[in-house]
Amino acid sequence: MIEESDFFDPLDQQDELHEHFRFVADKGQQPLRVDKFLMNRIEHATRNKIQKAAKEGHIYVNEQSVKSNYKVKAKDVIRVLFAYPPHEFLLVPQEIDLDIVYEDDSVVVVNKPAGMVVHPGHGNYKDTLINGLIFHIENLPENQNNRPGLVHRIDKDTSGLLVVAKTEQAMTHLAQQFFEKTTQREYIALVWGNVEEDRGTIEGHIGRHPKNRLQNTVFEGDDADIKGKPAVTHYQVIERLGYVTLVRCILETGRTHQIRVHMKHIGHTLFNDERYGGNEILKGTHFTKYKQFVDNCFKILPRQALHAKTLGFIHPKTKESIYFESPIPQDMEAAIEKWRNYAKSSQA
Repeated sequence: MIEESDFFDPLDQQDELHEHFRFVADKGQQPLRVDKFLMNRIEHATRNKIQKAAKEGHIYVNEQSVKSNYKVKAKDVIRVLFAYPPHEFLLVPQEIDLDIVYEDDSVVVVNKPAGMVVHPGHGNYKDTLINGLIFHIENLPENQNNRPGLVHRIDKDTSGLLVVAKTEQAMTHLAQQFFEKTTQREYIALVWGNVEEDRGTIEGHIGRHPKNRLQNTVFEGDDADIKGKPAVTHYQVIERLGYVTLVRCILETGRTHQIRVHMKHIGHTLFNDERYGGNEILKGTHFTKYKQFVDNCFKILPRQALHAKTLGFIHPKTKESIYFESPIPQDMEAAIEKWRNYAKSSQA
């Protein structure tokens, strides 16, 4: 199944634009379509790519987005802006110790640690998974967002498995599997509160939060299709631990922060998920001793309690099913064990 942040949701690309090209038309500039103007100035650019950029609102003249038929005039300032910084500043190979679970000539499966960003972006220009991969592997194919090898991703502070394509054929094949929801993936999450139902399904359109651009939220009602995109999450209780619950999550869609948003929507925010308020005590007593216990758990697990545990897909070359599993990392396991002991002592 498709997982959290599997596709490159345009919602991720609204926060900040980065200048890739800037030109000032000279005093003698005769009126000329902006697509032709840029073709004459950007090396290796094609008219199709320039027109696509204009259609998507990436070409600005005098700080206003323009279409490809805009006529450039003398002293116009033409800028091409994208949501990611220029790749010549970002895609620097780095020797990084990657936890490679599997590799052949078509794919590589990596167990990403919490805290590692998958691809370079604003504020994270080095030490990303991509920086390490392009050091390890030459000529990775680029996806539609010019990101080498990536067909899906997981959040910075989420740990676990992801597959990277090493060839164009592998990228196309894997992307189709994610699109058709035939991959097998499972997340393990520790959430606040007692999840009463043993299993369930959460449905709700996910889109950018209207008041907090760093969050996504669930939209319901008549305008849900306008403000968000359809999202479906299946969950199953693994273990109830008093004021928290360990759950298994499988997704049908790959919206940004989907597990985090959907679990919060049903009243079970991920444990220590700072962005969505899970770093506060949401369930339990007011006793000082309990507060100290929770603070200790936060210190042990200084990130959201979410791990991409399993990954299965059809190999793009052999067409055989392959399956991988990653153990729950030590920080998350330690926090779970502390809650397990707390729940036992509370029942004694």
